[in-house]
Amino acid sequence: MTDKTLVILISGRGSNMEALLDARLPARVAAVVSNNSQARGLGVAQARGIATAVVDHRAFPERAAFDAALAQEIDRHRPDLVVLAGFMRILTAPFIERYRGRLLNIHPSLLPAFPGLDTHRRALAAGVQTHGCTVHFVTPAVDGGPIVVQAAVPVLPGDTEERLAARVLAEEHRIYPQAVRWFLEGKLKLEDGRVAIDESCRHPETVVSPPGRP
Repeated sequence: MTDKTLVILISGRGSNMEALLDARLPARVAAVVSNNSQARGLGVAQARGIATAVVDHRAFPERAAFDAALAQEIDRHRPDLVVLAGFMRILTAPFIERYRGRLLNIHPSLLPAFPGLDTHRRALAAGVQTHGCTVHFVTPAVDGGPIVVQAAVPVLPGDTEERLAARVLAEEHRIYPQAVRWFLEGKLKLEDGRVAIDESCRHPETVVSPPGRP
């Protein structure tokens, strides 16, 4: 039995959460927490016997108060790593600092291109030939934290947002568990704001941040 623990934050369907659960990571998922009581991923987690909680952002007058309540819920589980898996809230700097170096996110674009929302629509509108996804450590700059690993997919003639999103999502489900595993195995960490990653983590099908790269 591993002594490492994860807390996963979701807002909706939780498909990246499911990919993490299916990956049999060397850690116990202590809880799945959502800001949305209707998130489908909560039912998925409950069906797998995982504790769930809801911290509804609409119940708080300001972002800082919500983040404080969210942190209180997370800290009950004493996680080694907090994983954002489709968590659709912008987090405050004090919250991010609290979990500095142990807060990961996945974003559906090849950052720094297309931060924020509607990434697939924007990629198609821009006419890019390559799109993809990025795992990164979270910093106060939205979708601007140090990059851990990326995976690219081609943009094909006649692509729609839905078709492109489906190909990107398949890559998200591949690289996110990979990055989380590296962290849990001690092969990935954040040092002085820079990604440090073991050479054994390099694979030709992904682009991995080199040691010391910001």
